Amino acid sequence: MADRGVDLSALPKEVRDQLAELDLELSEGDITQKGYEKKRAKLLGPYIPHMPNVDLSLPDVQLSPGHSADPSPSPEAPGPSTSSASRHHRTHRSGGARDDRYRSDIHTEAVQAALAKHKEEKMALPMPTKRRSAFVQSPVDNCTPPDTSSASEDEGSLRRQAALSAALAQSLQSPDYWINRSVQSSSTSSSASSTLSHGEPKTQPQPQPQPASALADVLAHTRIENSVPPDVTSSTPQERGSRVDLPPAVRGMSRGQSRSSMLDTADGVPVNSRVSTKIQQLLNTLKRPKRPPLSEFFLDDSEEIVEVPQPDPNTPKPEGRQIIPVKGEPLGVVSNWPPALQAALARWGATQAKSPALTALDITGKPLYTLTYGKLWSRSLKLAYTLLNKLGTKTEPVLRPGDRVALVYPNSDPAMFWVAFYGCLLAEVIPVPIEVPLSRQDAGSQQIGFLLGSCGVSLALTSEVCLKGLPKTPNGEIMQFKGWPRMKWVVTDTKYLTKPSKDWQPHIPTANTDTAYIEYKASKEGTVMGVAVSKISMLTHCQALTQACNYCEGETLVNVLDCKKDMGLWHGVLTSVMNRIHTITVPYAVMKACPMSWVQRVHIHKARVALVKCRDLHWAMMAHRDQRDTNLSSIRMLIVADGANPWSVSSCDAFLNVFQSHGLKPEVICPCASSPEALTVAIRRPGARGAPLPARAILSMGGLSHGVIRVNTEDKNSALTVQDVGHVMPGALMCIVKPDGSPQLCKTDEIGEIVLNSRAGGTMYYGLPGVTKNTFEVIPVNQAGAPIGEIPFTRTGLLGFVGPGSLVFVVGKNEGLLMVSGRRHNADDLVATALAVEPVKTVYRGRIAVFSVTVFYDERIVIVAEQRPDASEEDSFQWMSRVLQAIDSIHQVGLYCLALVPANTLPKTPLGGIHICETKQNFLEGNLHPCNILMCPHTCVTNLPKPRQKQPVGVGPASIMVGNLVAGKRIAQAAGRELGVIEDQDLIRKHQFLSEALQWRAQTDPDHVLYVLLNAKGVAVCTATCVQLHKRAEKITAALMERGGLNTGDNVVLLYPPGIDLIAAFYGCLYAGVIPVTVRPPHPQNLAATLPTVRMIIDVSKAACILTTQPLMRILRSREAAASVNIKTWPTIIDTDDLPRKRPPQIYKPPTAEMLAYLDFSVSTTGMLTGVKMSHAAVSTLCRSIKLQCELYSSRQIAICLDPYCGLGFVLWCLSSVYSGHQSILIPPLELESSLPLWLSTLSQYKIRDTFCSYSVMELCTKGLGTQTEILKARGLNLSCVRSCVVIAEERPRLALTQSFSKLFKDLGLSSRAVSTAFGSRVNLAICLQGTSGPDPSTVYVDMKSLRHDRVRLVERGAPQSLPLMESGTILPGVRVIIVNPETRGPLGDSHLGEIWVNSPHSASGYYTIYGEESLQADHFNTRLSFGEPHTLWARTGYLGFVKRTELLDASGDRHDALFVVGSLDETLELRGLRYHPIDIETSVSRAHRSIAESAVFTWTNLLVVVAELSGSEQEALDLVPLVTNVVLEEHHLIVGVVVIVDPGVIPINSRGEKQRMHLRDSFLADQLDPIYVAYNM
Repeated sequence: MADRGVDLSALPKEVRDQLAELDLELSEGDITQKGYEKKRAKLLGPYIPHMPNVDLSLPDVQLSPGHSADPSPSPEAPGPSTSSASRHHRTHRSGGARDDRYRSDIHTEAVQAALAKHKEEKMALPMPTKRRSAFVQSPVDNCTPPDTSSASEDEGSLRRQAALSAALAQSLQSPDYWINRSVQSSSTSSSASSTLSHGEPKTQPQPQPQPASALADVLAHTRIENSVPPDVTSSTPQERGSRVDLPPAVRGMSRGQSRSSMLDTADGVPVNSRVSTKIQQLLNTLKRPKRPPLSEFFLDDSEEIVEVPQPDPNTPKPEGRQIIPVKGEPLGVVSNWPPALQAALARWGATQAKSPALTALDITGKPLYTLTYGKLWSRSLKLAYTLLNKLGTKTEPVLRPGDRVALVYPNSDPAMFWVAFYGCLLAEVIPVPIEVPLSRQDAGSQQIGFLLGSCGVSLALTSEVCLKGLPKTPNGEIMQFKGWPRMKWVVTDTKYLTKPSKDWQPHIPTANTDTAYIEYKASKEGTVMGVAVSKISMLTHCQALTQACNYCEGETLVNVLDCKKDMGLWHGVLTSVMNRIHTITVPYAVMKACPMSWVQRVHIHKARVALVKCRDLHWAMMAHRDQRDTNLSSIRMLIVADGANPWSVSSCDAFLNVFQSHGLKPEVICPCASSPEALTVAIRRPGARGAPLPARAILSMGGLSHGVIRVNTEDKNSALTVQDVGHVMPGALMCIVKPDGSPQLCKTDEIGEIVLNSRAGGTMYYGLPGVTKNTFEVIPVNQAGAPIGEIPFTRTGLLGFVGPGSLVFVVGKNEGLLMVSGRRHNADDLVATALAVEPVKTVYRGRIAVFSVTVFYDERIVIVAEQRPDASEEDSFQWMSRVLQAIDSIHQVGLYCLALVPANTLPKTPLGGIHICETKQNFLEGNLHPCNILMCPHTCVTNLPKPRQKQPVGVGPASIMVGNLVAGKRIAQAAGRELGVIEDQDLIRKHQFLSEALQWRAQTDPDHVLYVLLNAKGVAVCTATCVQLHKRAEKITAALMERGGLNTGDNVVLLYPPGIDLIAAFYGCLYAGVIPVTVRPPHPQNLAATLPTVRMIIDVSKAACILTTQPLMRILRSREAAASVNIKTWPTIIDTDDLPRKRPPQIYKPPTAEMLAYLDFSVSTTGMLTGVKMSHAAVSTLCRSIKLQCELYSSRQIAICLDPYCGLGFVLWCLSSVYSGHQSILIPPLELESSLPLWLSTLSQYKIRDTFCSYSVMELCTKGLGTQTEILKARGLNLSCVRSCVVIAEERPRLALTQSFSKLFKDLGLSSRAVSTAFGSRVNLAICLQGTSGPDPSTVYVDMKSLRHDRVRLVERGAPQSLPLMESGTILPGVRVIIVNPETRGPLGDSHLGEIWVNSPHSASGYYTIYGEESLQADHFNTRLSFGEPHTLWARTGYLGFVKRTELLDASGDRHDALFVVGSLDETLELRGLRYHPIDIETSVSRAHRSIAESAVFTWTNLLVVVAELSGSEQEALDLVPLVTNVVLEEHHLIVGVVVIVDPGVIPINSRGEKQRMHLRDSFLADQLDPIYVAYNM
């Protein structure tokens, strides 16, 4: 910051005001962070104490002199003293793997400094909450956000900050509780990449608004509204729109038209402008909806979506000249050099048979045995003879020269490995050393299988002991490992080998280009490939190493590395035999038991060379207290194999610090760099005694992330100190090229990949010619793109540069490279920073994985670590938040996800490291099972598109009309066919009122059965003929008049289970002139939840009386009921079970058809209870409309499996049969719970043609019977009779469900055309219903991106981001619909999404309300268009949809207009200025992981909350958090704010099978969900 040395309170007032204004601009998002800092610096410029100029123009690397062992760049920071360093480490001794490669006091200091910066700054990270049962206890008790009152803008930041932190803190304590704890969870630095918020230091007097960043720009400037729960209990109807708690659109720029190559045709559907006019005319004449061709879709549309960050002008760029290839010293010519490696072994075996070749140690570190050169030679000879002559027969040998053989030996048995390796060389078969597989499911065993397959290996050599330890099948055979080819196992212990016959001699040709051995390597993606090394390469490599390391005959070498590959093989097995060196191997197991063992071996054997990794240096240092008398003065070369790791420098320094007093000379430490492809790349040669040590490079991390070398001057916290790895190998040529794209030579101050040309490198990836070319045959090009020569180079996978004096510096590996927003970060650097966040009480040092996953067009960094069992929730969370800050501060990069898993659960590599690829795979598949997780998508996802800005509404009708005509040719409207005129006088009477229709039927056709009620067994328990129903209704009317004391027009509640009693009671009310209100009876097992709704409807409807059955009457008056409602104030309750035979004096006839017939109450998905008034006229036209649509008449039978309490379900159950005279078979949906096939078997048994059901019924059948179709078929169930099966719903058709239902029951004869849906709403109970006539419902695919902008763009099936929508059924006769802009109320074109308005004689006549607030809601029923046809009265359905003209013809021969319902307007989420439908996000979420049973989304203070039901075990709960976040970001471009994992069944679903998202939201806010886990994404 520019204001480091400025006391802000001392500034002049106008400057302070300008600063405050600037801060406000930033917090409002009106200025970028960069602009903010620039302007701020300009304002403060004159007041900054003058600093001496720092010269930054250093073209070459500035190197600090290397005399001190301390790598610190600043003279005043003393190196850690020996005693304090060791004391510091003692405390961690108890840890699991003590892998301290990353130990660096400098770095720890830097991290501490970075974190200290945050101490004063405030950040309230809400802690995730866990259920007690599943995990350790959680430190925060309450997880719901308190109601924070919104502060006005000008009251300054204090109120707002408190509101923010309280809302984020989710705890009901005061916000100070979190603010005061900020010492532990201090905030992230305000670097450009970070967007976490924090206040400024407290010295500033003026009230200062927050920088716009809190939860990204989402929360910063939205005031947190009172989170009022939608009041289901209040009887005041709330105006539509008042329910939706959506804050104003987030500020942002509107995105320009970025699709330049596409132009909108008249239909609003973009087509490619290059299409020829002929084809265009043809398309026009065909009048098909124009859809862009598929190819256009599969081009990546990221340009259109992603916000491309503007290049920062201050980014450092390379300025040096182009690099010149660096030559190694020439490879010397030696006169007595053997012609092949086997020849050297033969020579020593014959002439120096007694000379020791190899000493192996037992587990305690004591020598176990020594193998002499004589024994090595004779045993290898025996093995070669056995392999070639004793496996198989003379004519059919199993092995021929050139075959590949796997070598499976544990590290603890080097002698067996050596014999096997040299035996293979002598037999001229190709050894492929691999790790010992420990179990069938070993991490990466499948990849080893890939290696064996690509190398064509079918034979494995192993030792007897090792074979016994391999996992076996029950019958004793070696298990078939996952992904492995079939293997034949051969034991190579001496007793099984045959002595070669006298005349047999091995063939030892001069080294040529044939493959000698294959070394495995794992790529970044986890694939394991075999690098083939030819005989000549092997020999030349040994010669180059001998020359570089100056090996002499008979020296002693201590090898701590794995002798199967890499440096351990090259030095410890190959070069050592070449030079008759005595090798002492110290296996990993010995090191774990006795970390000092290698130092003791050097001391005892006076070894000249030791071959170690940083880990071994560190372990020896930790344990050296126990050893007083070690002497390391014999060492002339301490080769540090992973010296190329930038963090090795501190291990080397610390080791030297401790052991210099034990005779270790500073100049013997030789870091080196190697790669599986190029073998040894560079190695530091031992220096002369007393010569100055090589210098160090102190580089700026910021520069490194841009691939540029810059000396770090300004901020020592973000510096990286790198040591050189010496000079390039003898006989090699080295260049630095760009790591990605064409191999262009880098500039001198640029970081690139090291490529090497040498005779001593690998030749190919065995069996993989394609991959080989890109790695082993690279020809670098200059800036013009011309190749610089003929010679091919090999990519080493190492990133680095050439420093002064041709010294090679390595700063990272290609496989650890994370490219985030165009900047490079090294995984090892991030690990080091994470581990420097002391104290590491929380995680194990060596058990940490860093990788990147691609989400939403960029790489995102994930850190996974193993948590110590004793770490508390609080500790872990604190550690995670501090790691976030440290990485942000030092690397200027945001983390996407930090996960902690239980100890020992990460997949391991055979030598105990972490298997990164497998870990990444587990993370992406949801198999990681973390116990703690912190996601920070708000901070690190910076490429989201800008929020959309809505155009202002005040536009005149003319321009809207013009706009419509341009966008879509026709106004979006559609109509059902005419209702027609009723001819017969007789019928007019009948049709006027339903009560009269029933009386008329009772007289004219008394014994016609209208209703049949079935029980769970499918038995008709009750039937009603016309006359029985009439008489029953009369009895009820008499009882009402006698006992009810009712007036005409009073409301009467009908409380009945689904059945004929309900129907009789309904007509009884009509006969008595009172108004029936059907109510779902309370559930006897769940009174507390269901009875209050009953009570509410009774109160809201001001019912004068309740009609019910005896059992329900007992429940209403029971003690259990008294617990949830006041049972003393029920209106009169009449039970209608045993009524006396009485007839009423007269039957009421309404004076006009406009009088109310009944009230229809229902709770909407947003939790609103609404009752609508249905007049007699509406009822009879509705029944007539259904009769025409479905062709219903008295000889027909229909089956109904619906709840009969509201909407179309009630109409079909109670009204339709009486009107049309058809027979209805009633199946209460509850009965299906005890007998699933009831509905389907009824259809089959009665040969039903038309049936009506709900989604819940269809889902029950699909889930419960889907697997039993064969059994049902055997029972004779046949659905071929079904002509139409209509799902009654008030939502978007559930295409997936209807399709799976059709497919599953196709075997039972169900026609694929049978299933369709209906659509109704509160204002009009039946708008669409697929009848008998009319075309089949059509399905279209629409582009989801357009839909969010309220546009409809048809695409092809299978296009990315496409959403299939099914037509909601044919529009009923007499109904007209039009699509209207809900804001302007003007009609829209047919390429627009808008509100569906309906005009129909059977619309409801209004909401039923207590306080006479009809005026508020009147516009829902009687509203007019703002222009177009202003006289028609429309009712607003509250649903969004669109109309498309299809190719199909309707009954009258015109083209059919299909209505597509997209979703409820109340339910839509406005996020980033776009309109989202919850169901679309939920569909994505449910696909994210196999254990997500159901999900629901809603918004809370502008944050998207996802609630997912977990059907698996609770340990999977945290796996869902990243997957849910990823899928919503990828598919909907939204950042999830809160992920709540709950038990199955928590998401409330109403009787129609719709999710009650607002109820869920209330429960979430009131903390009633009992969640398994709540994750707050930062």
